Amino acid sequence: MKIFKLPDLGEGLQEAEIVEWHVKSGDEIRADQPLVSVETAKAIVEIPSPQAGRIAKLFGKPGDIVHLGAPLAAFEGEGADDADAGTVVGHMEVGKQAMQEEAPAVLGGGAGAGHGGAIKAMPAVRALARKLDIDLAMVTPSGPEGVVTAADVQRAARLLAELGPPEVLRGVRRAMAQNMARAQNEVAAATVIDDADIHAWSPHTDVTIRLVRALVAGCRAEPELNAWFDAKMERRHVLAKIDLGIAVDLPEGLFVPVLRDVAQRDSAGLRAGLDRMRADIRARKIPPEEMRGNTITLSNFGMIAGKYAAPVVVPPTVAILGAGRIHDQVVAYEGAPAVHRILPLSLTFDHRVVTGGEAARFLAAVIKDLEMAL
Repeated sequence: MKIFKLPDLGEGLQEAEIVEWHVKSGDEIRADQPLVSVETAKAIVEIPSPQAGRIAKLFGKPGDIVHLGAPLAAFEGEGADDADAGTVVGHMEVGKQAMQEEAPAVLGGGAGAGHGGAIKAMPAVRALARKLDIDLAMVTPSGPEGVVTAADVQRAARLLAELGPPEVLRGVRRAMAQNMARAQNEVAAATVIDDADIHAWSPHTDVTIRLVRALVAGCRAEPELNAWFDAKMERRHVLAKIDLGIAVDLPEGLFVPVLRDVAQRDSAGLRAGLDRMRADIRARKIPPEEMRGNTITLSNFGMIAGKYAAPVVVPPTVAILGAGRIHDQVVAYEGAPAVHRILPLSLTFDHRVVTGGEAARFLAAVIKDLEMAL
């Protein structure tokens, strides 16, 4: 049999979740005919057949996580030997290993919660935890010197039974969890906040497009925030072109499509591009290349709620601008109190490569642009 393996889907993606097979064992298929749809951290991707022939075997079922280089399908004919279906790894196995390394103790109650460092448990207790499908890293120890006892494991099992089955993170939400953990581990995040007085805006101002324009002004004032940082090599790349990632909140999770070269596009072009990308995201048809390579990020969370925040910088970018809820506020205007419309702003930056002065000057340029009447 000839084995077709999960190909490289780009940008360091190491795995994908099978969404739907478009063929079944025994089917004849043409080259480039849709073979399977998979969901990555970026989007749903349709993988075509690499050849014509008869399908001898499909590896995995919808919901399985397949790693880069693992077998997807076998074609009849001479070629590579049959691959081990065990290389298709279920997502629960992947998740457990990470929890054993990272998760704090939260289950079991009692004093002394949180054991830090290595988990202390007798072999019999570890065997019981495996039998009951309990992650010892989530169990609060009650034994001497922080030892996890059999009673602790049984107590945790009862609590989990009462909670019901857990929700397995998939697709975009799984990628979000991984990206946030990476950001937390790598970035030296700092946040500066301020307000823009937008009382001069016309009633029908496109808030998002004005924010894009203002962010461009910030990048022109302090180009160092439009950059990538390679922490491993300790190298910074200050980028001339501004490819703006715009956070989009949907029930499936957080998406960050990229508007390319925003400094060279007019308002109408930016709005058309943003509308098209949002429609593609909702339909889960956005091309993967439109979800990668942003140089700086904008989050207009105030469209939902909240004045200020500490948005998360995801490497390799070094800055994200957050816009809060527009509201009326009493301000001092020409020596007298007045009610003006105020737009709160929160700028988070990676303090490893961006100074506080650079961040403050960037935010000042953003505010100056936003306060202009157009």
